[in-house]
Amino acid sequence: MSIKKRILSILFWSVVSAAFIGPGTITTASKAGVFYNFELLWALVFSTFAALLLQEASARLAIQSKLNLGEAIAKKFEGKSSKTLVLFIVIVAIVLGCAAYETGNILGAVEGLKMIFDFPSYVFVAAIGGLAILIFLLDSVHTIARLMGLVVFLMGGAFFFTSLSLKPDWTEVIHGSIVPIIPDGTGAAFLVMALIGTTVIPYDLFLGSGALNKKQSIKDMRFGLAFAIILGGIISMSIMGVGNSVTEAMSETEKANFLSNINFGKEGFSILTNHLKNEIGMFAVYIFGFGMFAAGFSSAVTSPLASAITAKSLFVNKNNKKKWASNKLYFKLVIAGVLAVGLFFGFMEVKPIPAIIIAQAFNGLILPLIAVFLISVVNDPEIIGEKNLNGWISNVLMSFVLWITMILGFTNISKSIAKVVGYNLGSTDVVLLIPVIVMSFLISAILLWRIYKKRIKLVEQRL
Repeated sequence: MSIKKRILSILFWSVVSAAFIGPGTITTASKAGVFYNFELLWALVFSTFAALLLQEASARLAIQSKLNLGEAIAKKFEGKSSKTLVLFIVIVAIVLGCAAYETGNILGAVEGLKMIFDFPSYVFVAAIGGLAILIFLLDSVHTIARLMGLVVFLMGGAFFFTSLSLKPDWTEVIHGSIVPIIPDGTGAAFLVMALIGTTVIPYDLFLGSGALNKKQSIKDMRFGLAFAIILGGIISMSIMGVGNSVTEAMSETEKANFLSNINFGKEGFSILTNHLKNEIGMFAVYIFGFGMFAAGFSSAVTSPLASAITAKSLFVNKNNKKKWASNKLYFKLVIAGVLAVGLFFGFMEVKPIPAIIIAQAFNGLILPLIAVFLISVVNDPEIIGEKNLNGWISNVLMSFVLWITMILGFTNISKSIAKVVGYNLGSTDVVLLIPVIVMSFLISAILLWRIYKKRIKLVEQRL
């Protein structure tokens, strides 16, 4: 594999990192650092591994079957009465989720620019929208992916530089990376779930397998994908490091008083900005602001792109295939719709809260559901071929990841329902996680057992 091919592969697969590192990641990772220093770093290590495992299976599916994840799901349910319902759930959850969070992506990019330049928000929203439109005028999905990959590298450099400049305690970094604990404190368990959920996102699986050049070799894919996702994990960890530096030097009493008097949801970015200015100087604020802009903008591009790829893979057929080409009407309409929703609420500077709550509920359902579909199709000889069936080590690891994503999914659904009825699930409700953990484990174990039985039946048919 030539150096040029390695670089192009890394740039392409960095679109996956561009998708999951957005304003939500920055908020969640920095909050985890402020409240718990490096104690939750293991959650980012796990989520990086989980994202790599699922993305590799989705990309391998596309290379070996010549079908992306959406097409494989459609084929899996071909001729079944449940196909319409399955496709409806997937498309609504992915597209609605992307549209709802598009506003957050755009406003997050705006927040980054406001750390550097003093202009009204609507000017930045218009500029971001215009730049996104110019990028979407490119006919090649691969070109867009590689361009976003370059943005990820610049973003990574910004966050990594900022984190190193704050001189973290590497002993604490190593300890937090390998020792999985959930510390005492308000919402620690749910923050762990949020850290995992902000990295392992369902539409990323459609984005990667849909944009992939299916002629790429497995070896080339694994190299580029591993490098890109590990880079994304390091970026998220660097953001946690910035948050950690805010309270690292405080005594337990000082930290408790500080945390009890802040509203991180409203004051988080100003806290980080003031801290960076005092510790390093305005130059660090500008670097972090650029990283924030890059995270928001790259997600603002990949979110509509993932929606269009998902819609195309589920609804394309022989009659409308030309209209679903990446430079044709249907594909561009989906992109335009998602971007328009984000820009509309971006100009209003108001997040569409009800839509986001609904999207959280759908995404809470769709994440484990897509993981189930993915495990099913990579173990289906009619789709991926008998010689390419998933190995047992991979099956066990994917089942473990499924178990965690189901816990995450059911928890997000519970939180979304609670918000609708005006109740806030907090640390006192962690006991509610116990039945969720048990139920999720049973479902994952049953799925693995069914795969085992089918594999045994396949072996018996050969004999």
